[in-house]
Amino acid sequence: MLKVEHLTKIYEGGTLALDDVSFEVEDGKFLAVIGLSGSGKSTLLRCINRLIEPTEGRIIWNGVDVTSASQEDLRRIRRRIGMVFQHFNLVNRSKVTTNVLAGRLGYTNPAFALLNRFSAEDHDRARKQLDRVGLIDRDHHRADALSGGQQQRVGIARAMIQEPEMILADEPVASLDPVLAHSIMQYLEQINQQDGVTVLCSLHFLDLVERYSQQVIALNEGRLVFQGTAAELDDEKFRDIYGQEAERVG
Repeated sequence: MLKVEHLTKIYEGGTLALDDVSFEVEDGKFLAVIGLSGSGKSTLLRCINRLIEPTEGRIIWNGVDVTSASQEDLRRIRRRIGMVFQHFNLVNRSKVTTNVLAGRLGYTNPAFALLNRFSAEDHDRARKQLDRVGLIDRDHHRADALSGGQQQRVGIARAMIQEPEMILADEPVASLDPVLAHSIMQYLEQINQQDGVTVLCSLHFLDLVERYSQQVIALNEGRLVFQGTAAELDDEKFRDIYGQEAERVG
């Protein structure tokens, strides 16, 4: 169970990115986080694993207070939280396999990690995950030789090699065309349904929200303005999220 309690983030300079946000996500659920650009979606996801430090509030995951965890405890927590980024966050000049193995850094002796020395077991894990996302034949290609959709599949393999209990996907399809977007979302859905991994995914397109999510929360100017299911997003709630002049398509 993930519990977010009264989460607030104020950036240096006074920008209020999150304003007293509270919600819960049961283990194994697929939660979509929606809202306009700048509504706080990315900040929220990055606060959960403390890539961004919250200003106030608590994040409780499996009974552990992530917000008060020491750096050593946080390192152990992050092992079990995979992250998928909008712009992939790959090392472009490195091989695909090397990028996937980066997901094992939290389990590896730091001295060995600096030398890119991973165990035979970790190399086997990398091959397994690349095979799962259909890229086993690209394992020795440079990351920047791949298409955008392929690079995002490498990002998913990198998250899954951590053997995570939760994945935070920060607008993972925002830079992809609609066909590739569904392909990536189907991989996340498979991970959620077959592996039981909790997925929190920020999204712009409501058709993806309706197709893949089990729960939805919405942010507007950092405040939580909706929580429920996609089926409960009526026109009134839609305008609460996107503005009174917003028009729903379809």
